[in-house]
Amino acid sequence: MTKEPDTKTGHNSDIIRRTKKNMLTIDNYLESHYIHRSNWLRAAVLGANDGIISISSLAIGVAAASSTREPIVLATVAGLVAGALSMAAGEYVSVSSQTDTEKADIEREAQELKAMPEEELNILAQIYEKRGLKKETAMQVAMELTEKDALGTHIRDELGINEISKANPIQAALASGASFTAGGVLPLLVVLFLPIKGMEYWLYGFTLFFLIILGAIAAKTGGSSIQKAILRIVIWGTLAMGLSALVGYLFGVRV
Repeated sequence: MTKEPDTKTGHNSDIIRRTKKNMLTIDNYLESHYIHRSNWLRAAVLGANDGIISISSLAIGVAAASSTREPIVLATVAGLVAGALSMAAGEYVSVSSQTDTEKADIEREAQELKAMPEEELNILAQIYEKRGLKKETAMQVAMELTEKDALGTHIRDELGINEISKANPIQAALASGASFTAGGVLPLLVVLFLPIKGMEYWLYGFTLFFLIILGAIAAKTGGSSIQKAILRIVIWGTLAMGLSALVGYLFGVRV
């Protein structure tokens, strides 16, 4: 007599495998948090916002003092190229300086651990005690973590440096430069293809539209309020473009 396969056991095995696959762990739990996007998102939003506003403001200022398209296109393209390179270089230098400071602190911490390990252990225990642990528990935690990775523990808990907050100069520079270019191309398209008459108003209207889209995308990606992001970015963008147009009207020479 042939024995029928135990379908119930097979079904249970499938459930167990799926449960293990979808089981919540510290690794897959942290991956879903928005803070992991903070470094590149900050550089990308800053670059795109700067590209849209600065190039639009530059074009509006020139358009307010010009009756032909060529000077506006020239100023816009020059501003786009210079701005993208400047943003990338500035972001790289800025983040590199932060990285150098972090490395210097890490080296100092390593030397202090060799020179005065007992004092460093007490400092670590005090940190945990201030976070809410009992004195004995704090010392026990400090001792166990020090045995496993003394330098890594002090870097994380004393200096506040971790994988999430650690800066990456190349990543920040590329994100900033590329996003500035992507943002700056949008007002350039307006300058190239829309009527020269009333160019200031065309630029202002489309720039507000671009800023609203950028604010919504940034807020959605970062998990923040879309309304607040749009309001913030539109107010400051309007202020920048309005002042640029005023300068163009006050000091410009019609050409």
